[in-house]
Amino acid sequence: MSSVVGYLASSSSSSPEGHDEGNNERLDFVRPTNSDLSLNPGETFIRAAVSLKDQVVKATWEGERSSGMGLDPTVYTGLLGTAFTCLRSYEATGNRQDLLLCAEIADNCAAVARVSARHVTFLCGRGGVYALGAVVANLVGDHQRLDLYLNLFLEVAKEKALSVGPEEGGFGMSYDLLYGRAGFLWAALFINKHLGQENVPSELLMPIVNAVLAGGRAGASDNPSCPLMYRWHGTRYLGAANGLAGILQVLLHFPLSEEDAEDVKGTLRYMMANRFPHSGNYPSSEGNPRDKFVQWSHGAAGMAITLCKASQVFPGDRDFRDAAIEAGEVVWKNGLLKKVGLADGVAGNAYAFLSLYRLTGESIYEERAKAFASFLYHNARQLVTAGQTTHAAEHAYSLFQGLAGTACLWFDVHVLENSRFPGYEL
Repeated sequence: MSSVVGYLASSSSSSPEGHDEGNNERLDFVRPTNSDLSLNPGETFIRAAVSLKDQVVKATWEGERSSGMGLDPTVYTGLLGTAFTCLRSYEATGNRQDLLLCAEIADNCAAVARVSARHVTFLCGRGGVYALGAVVANLVGDHQRLDLYLNLFLEVAKEKALSVGPEEGGFGMSYDLLYGRAGFLWAALFINKHLGQENVPSELLMPIVNAVLAGGRAGASDNPSCPLMYRWHGTRYLGAANGLAGILQVLLHFPLSEEDAEDVKGTLRYMMANRFPHSGNYPSSEGNPRDKFVQWSHGAAGMAITLCKASQVFPGDRDFRDAAIEAGEVVWKNGLLKKVGLADGVAGNAYAFLSLYRLTGESIYEERAKAFASFLYHNARQLVTAGQTTHAAEHAYSLFQGLAGTACLWFDVHVLENSRFPGYEL
């Protein structure tokens, strides 16, 4: 294990309690605190984040170039996640070398993605490569490269499969955040946030939004209690990665008609009504009786963030705010997991508290976010190495399944008001 991860975990000499090989069950009887950090925990986190970012770069970017192996150009588990981490470091520290490195990595990912990436989403496809490339080119001041990336993105936006509706046989492309239309729409939102509205024009995006809504209504046609429903590989997932929470999170960023807004709200309330009665957690999929996952990809953490967004969009509907707070309680009680990443680990769960802090302004959520961040500060090495499978080792430094996500969390707890879950919040 690298020296920097050893440094991050040097004050903790034992593995987390109850660790079983090869799973991601919750850690029992461990309550994280931030009281044992230095007198200035913000500075401690930012120094740790910079150190860990450097190690991520060494393990992925420098290691990738020396290995000669095929390059994974995605944000989720690939090299573009390293670029995103460098961008987050630049935003937090102002270090221009991070920005230039981000641009260099994005260019390398683009060369691969143009010929190999079949998906069009931000997290797992070409959409993310071109979106991040455009934003970074703009920050660097390279207008020629900015135009190149924008044009590549706009070419993707015109793909017929994105906007075709169910009445036209439009079930070929999925609707989810990781691999489907919602993931492409998020990439467009990312561009428009950083470069200005209408860089990706509404006339291209709204037909895709309408297709997503139409697909959801068709998918829910056999369930009058739920206005929108989607299937991914035949399963009706409810979480952020492949299910309803992620799709609704994206739809909430677009102008919705009264009918569309009511369908989004009705779908959220359907999910709220189908929580597990004893824990308050959310099922991973429709009808799944296993109360197992409390993480971003499935369960309460991803739902907490989506409900925070719903509360902002629909401030008159108090039940969304209440449900977001209740989901946050589930994460606090059950969200210490045996993985570090954003998708299914402690780092991703901490972002639920950051979202709740921005929504409510209550200091308890700042304390909880920093407590989870502190837990990672002391336990990163054990969580990454204990019972590590070949798959986990391969992605140990990735953004969504590894330590790059932890670095982003530490950057974000330094300035909570600017915190955003990578690839999910804007």
